[in-house]
Amino acid sequence: MIRKLWPYTRGYRKWIFLGVLCSASEAVFELLLPLVMADIVDTGIPSGNTGYILQRGALMVVMALVSMSLGISAAFLSSRAGQGFGANLRKAQYDHIQEYSFHNIEKFSTASLVTRLTNDCNMMQMSLMMGMRLLVRAPVMLVSALVLAVSISLKLSRVFLVALPLLLILIIIIVKTVSPMFSSLQERTDGVNLVVQENLSAIRVVKSFVREDYEEEKFQTRNNALRKTSEKAFGFVVMNMPVMMLITYGTIIAVMWYGAPLVQAGELEVGLLSTFFTYITQVLMSLMMVSMIMMMITRSIACGKRILEVLDEQPDISDTSAGSDAVVSDGSIDFDHVYFKYNDRSESWNLRDIDLHIKSGSTVGIIGGTGSAKSTLVQLIPRLYEAGKGVVRVGGRPVEEYTMEHLRDAVSMVLQKNTLFSGSIRENLLWGKEDAADAEIEAACEAACAAEFIHRLPEGYETDLGQGGVNVSGGQKQRLCIARAILKEPKVLILDDSTSAVDTATDAKIRQAFRTNLPDTTKIIIAQRIISVMDADLIVVMDDGEIVDMGTHEELMKTSEIYRDVYQSQQEGADING
Repeated sequence: MIRKLWPYTRGYRKWIFLGVLCSASEAVFELLLPLVMADIVDTGIPSGNTGYILQRGALMVVMALVSMSLGISAAFLSSRAGQGFGANLRKAQYDHIQEYSFHNIEKFSTASLVTRLTNDCNMMQMSLMMGMRLLVRAPVMLVSALVLAVSISLKLSRVFLVALPLLLILIIIIVKTVSPMFSSLQERTDGVNLVVQENLSAIRVVKSFVREDYEEEKFQTRNNALRKTSEKAFGFVVMNMPVMMLITYGTIIAVMWYGAPLVQAGELEVGLLSTFFTYITQVLMSLMMVSMIMMMITRSIACGKRILEVLDEQPDISDTSAGSDAVVSDGSIDFDHVYFKYNDRSESWNLRDIDLHIKSGSTVGIIGGTGSAKSTLVQLIPRLYEAGKGVVRVGGRPVEEYTMEHLRDAVSMVLQKNTLFSGSIRENLLWGKEDAADAEIEAACEAACAAEFIHRLPEGYETDLGQGGVNVSGGQKQRLCIARAILKEPKVLILDDSTSAVDTATDAKIRQAFRTNLPDTTKIIIAQRIISVMDADLIVVMDDGEIVDMGTHEELMKTSEIYRDVYQSQQEGADING
């Protein structure tokens, strides 16, 4: 894990080195202070040498100031290194997630990814910050204080033969017990975040179905599970302190018990006994710090594993077989006996033997019942998913030969779920073309029938949409997404049931604008309403992952029973509504 995470300290390694050096130096100065104090007690005070006492006292003040400066420097350096390490980890995860295909993303819940980018990274940077201080300070203090204590009195140092094994056994027991609890704790955190994310993103549905009580109960269940796991894990952690203190003070009492006779016998001076007490405390406190570090490392290991799961996940769609100079020349599309399934272990295919050839600049309609794999089919065009068998070609070349950037730049796709981002209408439209002029934006919005409602807004194109476009209706959101796609001037334009929330008259205007403004662009329209595709050059009828019929509206009315039944049922419905 350290080997895999170490590269993310790049840019901050000199701060880590300097911080470790400052922490070690601080510990050394703290250890030397009691020896100077012993000189004052054993030499200066008995002889009444004021000059010697002041000289050694001044030395103590200087050492204390140096130690304080080193401590402040260590804190500053560790903070800088820790925050930088955390920022690098977050960026690495975020950048890697951008390379995921849909299939990769579906392996993690959104809530879990958010937790790994925030909570887990915070824990890792805290571990580095504390580790730079304690992981250096504690061993230096422990070893040095133990050596100095032995040098003062080998007899009294025998108390460590009892105290140290007890403390080590305690640390091992606590770490082994708490380790699995910390892994469970992070999973419980994912669970709480999942409930919160689902509830907030679907708050309108929750309120419309009056399910607030149900959602509160669901949250409370997850929250209680997190609380209980936390209490159990940190319950063991807090037990560490009182047991450690019991062993520490027991050791001090034992030293007093055995040390007093040595002082009376003249084998040990009072100042050195006092210094020995200091070193005992430092040795045992260092062990307490080690136990704290071990528990922190145990939790950070659990967090580190989760972060590495994200970083080690290999995108199943990459540019390895692409040519850097390959550019989509036109909007022709070919499906050459294509098969696809979402799960490699599944026995059945979601798409079976798709053989479809679309001319550049033509308009193709795709209809079919729910679950007929219409959306799945078009998502293979920009390589949002990879075909399992067969070849998908765009512009006469297999899609694998293009870099994903070049391919997706040539394909505009308006998904079923219309997504807008926080910011103004103009900022959202510029996703289609960053340097678009006002005239281009206006033309795209006119084509998508969005200009009419934008002009009615008080701030026009500068109107803030709010998070997810909450300040506009469903139909307005669809038209803005279509305008954004048109602004991209793509070779291929895909509308995945993207006019379902607009009326038929507006739908017809949008399709007419496509014919007029995008004559060379291949238009693929997935729709539930036949009226939305009946004037297409080619209509594809899908059922259960297969193409069952193809042709123009007139041809399908004669040859396709499925198409004819759908058309007649929609016409009857329109007559009844009329």
